[in-house]
Formats: sequence, C-alpha cells, structure tokens
Amino acid sequence: MNYVNLDALVSTEWLANHLGDENLVVVDASFFVPGGTAPAKEQYDAGHIPGAVFFDINDIADPNAAQDHTVPTASVFGQKVGALGIGNDTKVIAYDAAGGGCAAARVWWMFRAYGHDNVAVLDGGLTKWRSENKPLSADQPQIGAKSFAATQEALEMVRSKDDIKNNIDAALYQVVDARSAGRFAGTDPEPKAGLRSGHIPSSLNVPFGSLFVSDTKTIRSADDLQAQFDGAGVDLNAPMATTCGSGVTACTVALGAYLLGKDDVAIYDGSWVDWGSDPETPIETGPSK
Repeated sequence: MNYVNLDALVSTEWLANHLGDENLVVVDASFFVPGGTAPAKEQYDAGHIPGAVFFDINDIADPNAAQDHTVPTASVFGQKVGALGIGNDTKVIAYDAAGGGCAAARVWWMFRAYGHDNVAVLDGGLTKWRSENKPLSADQPQIGAKSFAATQEALEMVRSKDDIKNNIDAALYQVVDARSAGRFAGTDPEPKAGLRSGHIPSSLNVPFGSLFVSDTKTIRSADDLQAQFDGAGVDLNAPMATTCGSGVTACTVALGAYLLGKDDVAIYDGSWVDWGSDPETPIETGPSK
C-alpha cells in the first residue's frame, strides 16, 4: 500500500533542490525532553538548514497558560508566525532533530488546525540531512514579516481534561497515547517530576518512536504504519484523539494517521503533564485493556 496523503512529507532531496524558492519557509522546530527549546536553539545557532528560521513552540503558544507550548488563539498564532516571514501563500517545511517526533509534527499539526494545509514535515529531519552531508549554516536569516490570517480556530481540534474524563464512559472517540510502552504501562518513570505513572483508562498505546525507521529517522512505510496502528487496536476509521507527555509527540501519531488517510485527529494538549499531575484523575497501569 502507499501513503494516502503524500503532501505531509518532503524528502531531503526535494528540499535541497528547493531551498531559496519564493514563498517557501523552512522552520527548525526542534524541542528536547528534557531541556525544551533552549538546547534546541543552541543547536540551531550552531548549524541549521540554510535559510531556516527557528520555530520556538514555547513562544508560539498561549502566553497565559500554565503549561508550556499550549495551543494559542488564532490571533496569537497569526502574529507569531507572520513575524517568521510566513504568510497565507507560504509553503512551510518543518524539520527537527528526530525526523518529526521532536516538534516538527507539532508544527505541522498546528498549521493544519489553523487552516493552512500548505505545510509538510522533512522526512528524516536533521538526522538524515546531516547523514547525507548536506549543507548547514550558522547564519541568521533576515526575516521580513508577513501577514498570516488563520482561516479556522485550532482550539476546535484540542481536547481538554474534562473532555477526556467524559470520554472514558461515553467512548465517543479513541484516545491514543504516544508515550513509550514503559511509561504507558507505568513501569518506567516519567521524565517530569511530580507526575504519577500509568495511562488514561481505556486508552491505546502507539509509541511515537515505533513510527520511525530507527537509524534514518524517516517515517515507516504505509504498510508498517498500518501494522503499528492495527497492532495497538486502533481503528483509523473511527474518531480519535491523541495524547503524550505534553502534547508534542501526540502530533507525530496524528501525522502517521494522516499519511494513511485520517485527517481529523484531535490532540489532548495538556496530555500527561495535565492528567498525571491531578490526583483526582483516574489512572490505569499495565498494557492496554
């Protein structure tokens, strides 16, 4: 089988041939756990794909939220991405240090949630780009601001803690957790202090890392992606919301589902930071039931 939605990915060869194209903006969306955006920005400053701008997911976020990189309003998103030289006619290519699981997929999901479909993830990201000895630059690009107007409200594709609580009994949609099997089962500790271990009751587990070829960090073939979802008991024809540690790698699972034709995946933005820190939320441990 082939990917259904080919538009979500571009190859390193394609990007190398299109660097400098008019109305193309490349964004470095790297983000590390632990560490966040600070070490990612240091990596960017040391060497990035030529012409790329740094997309700080903690800055392009709701400034009033208690949690980092919370999805902002459409007006905040438009102002912030416009300052990066991105307009409504811009083709956006997002990459990160891990093929897409390090916030490039999060950027891809946000643009689509705001109605901007002309966005793709660099398959293999910085890992594959470097392995092919393609050029890097430490130069800071000169950015001319553009106007970006969101055509829809991303918050409509965001699920809250109350939404997820209500869904445990209502079962209106599948909840798919992108964390590792150990974190999902509660046998491995959470990287953030103060969080309980386990998972949301009745949720399913598709570890985001299972969607990548380990050495190249490229997305697996359509057949392999389908096998990962099937093995976890996920029905791609049914409604779905994804979750993870803090709302980043949940978008990687959404990207994998999109490649197979599912274009309506919602995100539990608070994810385990929100759920696991609340002593009143129910938790299960062990493998998915």
